[in-house]
Amino acid sequence: MIQIREEQQGECQKIRQVIVAAFGGDTEANLVELLRDRNRAPVALVAVSDNKIVGHIMFSPVTITPAPKTFRAVGLAPLSVLPEFQRQGIGSMLAREGLKKCAAIGFEAAVVLGSHHYYLRFGFSRASLYGLGNEYDADEHFMAIELKHGALDKVSGTVRYSPEFKECGC
Repeated sequence: MIQIREEQQGECQKIRQVIVAAFGGDTEANLVELLRDRNRAPVALVAVSDNKIVGHIMFSPVTITPAPKTFRAVGLAPLSVLPEFQRQGIGSMLAREGLKKCAAIGFEAAVVLGSHHYYLRFGFSRASLYGLGNEYDADEHFMAIELKHGALDKVSGTVRYSPEFKECGC
């Protein structure tokens, strides 16, 4: 049975191992550590099976220029599941619970740069349909979802991720 819960202090090394295994390198793990160390991760969850961390997801604030300073949005990145636990719905459980938590703490929208086939199942759609661009010049794979109904009706512009993404080469 899989349990989804907030990551806890003292789990950083186990989480790092999951991310490195899922992505095959250190870049995303370094990003997670930077965001965590700088308090830029309002939502970070783990998936646990038999007391073993098998998945992780993190959300960090993004800005949209121009947008009201009161507008709050997050970026989903990264989402990691150990290779031997992939294709069992764990990533979906993490994404759904993470989006729910982001909405509960007052974020109005979320964005993701990833597989449009995968993220459509959570309600994401092409961000350009909302008038949103991004600093990576991605279109088809850059998606957004309203966490508060109508939140993106009057917001458009360029989405920028936290500076830690560039520091890590993401």
